[in-house]
Amino acid sequence: MVNTIQEWSTHLWQWSINHGVLILLYLSTGWLINKIVFRFIDKITRMALVSDKQTSLEAEEKRKKTLIEIFTWATRLIVWGIIFMMVLKELGIPIGPIIASAGIIGLAFGFGGQYLIRDLITGFFLILENQYRIGDFVYINGVEGLVEKISLRLTTLRDVDGTVHFIPHGEIKLVSNAAKEFANINLDIGVAYDTNVKLLIEVINRVGKELKEDKAYGEEITKAPHFERIQEFADSAIIVKIKGETRALSQWDITGELRLRLKYAFDEAGIVIPFPQMVVHQAKEIIKK
Repeated sequence: MVNTIQEWSTHLWQWSINHGVLILLYLSTGWLINKIVFRFIDKITRMALVSDKQTSLEAEEKRKKTLIEIFTWATRLIVWGIIFMMVLKELGIPIGPIIASAGIIGLAFGFGGQYLIRDLITGFFLILENQYRIGDFVYINGVEGLVEKISLRLTTLRDVDGTVHFIPHGEIKLVSNAAKEFANINLDIGVAYDTNVKLLIEVINRVGKELKEDKAYGEEITKAPHFERIQEFADSAIIVKIKGETRALSQWDITGELRLRLKYAFDEAGIVIPFPQMVVHQAKEIIKK
C-alpha cells in the first residue's frame, strides 16, 4: 500500500514537472496575452477612430467601447482556442483527430454556416458604419429597446418591460435609431373650436420657453418647444402641432414634462382640451290643425 502511494506520488510529481508546469505556463501566458492585447486594442482603436464633429463626446465614447468589445471578444476566442489545444496535447489527448473532426464537421455544416458568416459580415458593417452603439434606443425589425450588447453575430436589446431580445445581424432588415445625435419633440394637442388661437400660441410658446430656462431640463433642450402650425381640423377639436429639439434619449422625459405644464397652463388660461362630442339635432314635429 505504501509502495503504491509512493509510486503514485512519484508519477504525479514527474507529470507535474513535465506537463503540469507547462499547462500552468500556457494558461498564464493566455491570461497575460489577453491583458496585453486588450490594452493594445484599446489604445489603437482610440487612436485610429476618426471623430465625427456632429456626434457628441458621449456618443463617440459608446462607439469606441463597442468596437473595443468586439475586437477583444474575437481576440480572446482565438487565443483561448489555441491555449485549449495546447493544454489537450499536454494532457495526452491527440489533437490531430480533433482538428480533422472539426474539418469534417465544418464541411458537414457548411451550408448552415453560411448564415453564421452572413451574421458576422453584417455585424462588422453595422459597427463600421456606426449605425448604433451600446446604450442607444433602437427599433430593429419591429422590436424596440435599449442596446445592451453588440457582438459580431448578434445584438442584444432590452425593451421597456425588461424583456431581452437576441437579434442575429443577418436577420436585420431595418434599423431605426432614436439616439442618433439629437431628437425632436413632436406633440399634437387638440383644443376646442372656440379657442382664442392667438392666446393659444402665446401660452404654448411661453410654456416652452419656461421649460427651456428650467435648470432641471434646460441642458437637455437644444431648441425650445414652440407652436409650429395648426395640423388639422378634426371632428371635435383643432389639432395643433408643437415642435422642439432635445438631446438624444431625452425626448420622452421632456415631452412628458411639457404635457404636464401645458395642462396646468391651459387650465389657467381657460383653454379647453375637448373629448369627442356629437351634436344631435332634433327634428321639429309639425302638428296639423
